[in-house]
Amino acid sequence: MSSDPAPAAGPRDPALLGQTLVVIGGSAGIGLATARHARAEGARVILTGRDAERLRAAAAEVGALGATAFDADDPARLQRFFEELPGQIDHVLVTAGHPSYGRLLDMDAEQTRRAVSGHIALAVEVARHVVGRVRPGGTLLLLGGTGARRVRAGLGTAPAVTAAMPALTAGLALELAPVRVNLIAAGFVDTPLSARLLGDGLDARREELRATLPIGRVVAPADVAALAVHLMTNTAVTGATYDIDGGQQFVG
Repeated sequence: MSSDPAPAAGPRDPALLGQTLVVIGGSAGIGLATARHARAEGARVILTGRDAERLRAAAAEVGALGATAFDADDPARLQRFFEELPGQIDHVLVTAGHPSYGRLLDMDAEQTRRAVSGHIALAVEVARHVVGRVRPGGTLLLLGGTGARRVRAGLGTAPAVTAAMPALTAGLALELAPVRVNLIAAGFVDTPLSARLLGDGLDARREELRATLPIGRVVAPADVAALAVHLMTNTAVTGATYDIDGGQQFVG
């Protein structure tokens, strides 16, 4: 057996060099963190968001190829955005939308429709525009959650949407092939959205999670971004749901 030391690993090429990522909801939180990570791996990024001022700041920070402010829940505007993209792209990440909580029977018909369309309808609408626009082997990445897998009163439509997203992802993976479709199911992530939802209860929630999660810390946007970039580069993965919640669903 040789005792010669193993050769030192040389520098690797950036994993997304020359590829283009579109982030629907990229002005803050997980979307912006993923744009940062993708840029560090050599990607060009195009961002969208509702808040024009915040989007401009995010685009300047990551040196975005483009940034367009609009409401992703507007189908006509979403279609125009994809039609105006400069050529083919490689990856699309959808982080737009947020869960809607409250008693189901207190929600009127329009509130119910909005709560569902924030995830399911938006995912399908984006998928329509992926056809012919994303290169074969590229990815459509959707964002879901793990927190509503345990059904409790007051969670509104969140448990139903949470249960539907993996099946929706698998179905889209078959229909969009060879473009790959995967779902990232996150628990609590320390983002501006979490801060808005929890308000004065944010610090208490952080402390609770630090004390109870198996990882001993709160999941950060950069953690989710690292998983997203991995799913962009691993071309063997499609139709899958990847949990990233620090073990929250097992101890919550």
